[in-house]
Amino acid sequence: MARAPLLQLSDISLTFGGNPVFDGLSLVIQQGERVALVGRNGSGKSTLMKVMAGLVEADHGLRVVPPGVTVGYMEQDPDLSGYATLGDYAASGLPEGESYRVEVAAEGLKFDPATPVATASGGERRRAALAKLMAEAPELMLLDEPTNHLDIQAIEWLEAQLAETRSAFVMISHDRAFLRALSRSTLWIDRGEVRRRDAGFEGFEDWRETVWAEEDEARHKLDRKIRHEAKWAVEGISARRKRNMGRVRALAALKAERSSQIRRQGTAALELEGGTVSGKKVIEAQGISKIYGEKVIARGFDLRVLRGDRVAFVGPNGVGKTTLLKMLVGEIAPDTGSVSLGTNLEIAVFDQTRAQLDPEASLWENLTGDPSMKVSGASDQVLVRGVPKHVVAYLKDFLFDERQARAAVKSLSGGEKARLLLAKLMARSSNLLILDEPTNDLDVETLDLLQDILGDYDGTVLLVSHDRDFIDRVATATVALEGSGKATAYPGGWSDYAAQRPAAVAEVAAKAAPVAVAVKAEAKKAEGLSFTERKRLDALPGVMEKLEAEIARLTEFLSAPDLFTREPAKFAKASEAIAERQAALAAAEEEWLLLEEKAG
Repeated sequence: MARAPLLQLSDISLTFGGNPVFDGLSLVIQQGERVALVGRNGSGKSTLMKVMAGLVEADHGLRVVPPGVTVGYMEQDPDLSGYATLGDYAASGLPEGESYRVEVAAEGLKFDPATPVATASGGERRRAALAKLMAEAPELMLLDEPTNHLDIQAIEWLEAQLAETRSAFVMISHDRAFLRALSRSTLWIDRGEVRRRDAGFEGFEDWRETVWAEEDEARHKLDRKIRHEAKWAVEGISARRKRNMGRVRALAALKAERSSQIRRQGTAALELEGGTVSGKKVIEAQGISKIYGEKVIARGFDLRVLRGDRVAFVGPNGVGKTTLLKMLVGEIAPDTGSVSLGTNLEIAVFDQTRAQLDPEASLWENLTGDPSMKVSGASDQVLVRGVPKHVVAYLKDFLFDERQARAAVKSLSGGEKARLLLAKLMARSSNLLILDEPTNDLDVETLDLLQDILGDYDGTVLLVSHDRDFIDRVATATVALEGSGKATAYPGGWSDYAAQRPAAVAEVAAKAAPVAVAVKAEAKKAEGLSFTERKRLDALPGVMEKLEAEIARLTEFLSAPDLFTREPAKFAKASEAIAERQAALAAAEEEWLLLEEKAG
């Protein structure tokens, strides 16, 4: 017998004082579903999730949740009023005696349940809201940007929990790796329409481009038909001096159809201009250490950053990534050791707190009031890379409309605040770019554009991020802060670091040799493949392909003629890493051959 869906929306229409956010929207969430909800910033993702949660009532349509089904919602800005501590809030929906569930979630998400609500940061409040949802384990979980303010270890913990849960969930996230790991279907909001694809996020971007290409082709055909009919209307009417009113009405209908088609929202016009070329050496840190009370940020840390490097800094929240970054650019002095900066540096900073934005001032005032962007004698112009431009025109480049120009910054969403800060950052030239958590709240399309821009940027980039996919796409080196003052530099992005860190190397090395023996023994036990073996056989080509790509990258890295003399430690680590990957590849190939033979 078919089970009833957990949630059903039928013919939902919603308008917030202007154009409809949704019109005639219908969707169903079944038991056990794992759904990625994607779309541009401002497309209505959070609004739709609130409709699903029953927190926003639609103007028209029906929301149906069967009796007894529980729906939980983790919002971006939870209301904790009335609770003394984060733990009190997180445990408020649990039966007596089950508060231990909050303790488990708090350990994984890295916050202290005893923290008073009055002193908790925004990130701690969000983690408490997420812990509350995970502890309650409703049959349908609605997760709005759950990875924001989580470090990579906490994200991996959350991934593991969601992978094992029996609950269905719908998630909004900019974190590609998170979406790829968990989603099995995709809901895409685009210009008020919700499209569904019964596959995970992995192939979403190809699907989106196909849909847009089909739209463009249909639009071109309609335009050609309108031109043809318009030509007939002029030439035919003149020749016969008698109107074919049916055809004229049809032309009017075609024009109405064309005008009703909503143009796709463009991408923000992001552009970075490199300033004066810096010296070859940008930063050299030798033996730097920093201690605050009992907390050791770094101890005896060395790092050389050359022009054009893209260095990512990773590690748990609170480990000191931002502090290390400030030491490297000379903003904070180390307790011991030295930092020397290169010549002709022009530094631009994107800070995670958005402190460069005045929340009470308007977007207009935030731009025109910036001394670096001020145009002498003009209140409606800003200086963009040395050229005056009208403030509204510049805001439109970053997808803000004229009405928003006079709105207070505090009214903006997280993604809009990030875009505004990027607008300020990109108005000036620079050759050293400091990006502290730039990916929070940005949609996937803007992240793509930012990645492309960084790829073309002539200067040097220092990046703090918890977005594993973004680090992989951007970084040429990764500095891992692991606590107790230990900081180590690795070549490559997050995946390269994850494979090279000592625990991973030891684990793979231990498994590489016996894996083929284990598979041989299993193959002798029975003919045919088990479900687990079939899954492994399907996955092995991807594993081998990834290992081959990593070996190629490491080989290229090691091919630098002066690497051994210039950076012997990195040379040694890369050599160890390539040997480990070659062993793992040989084991994977052996395992694949044995499973193929058994399957045959």
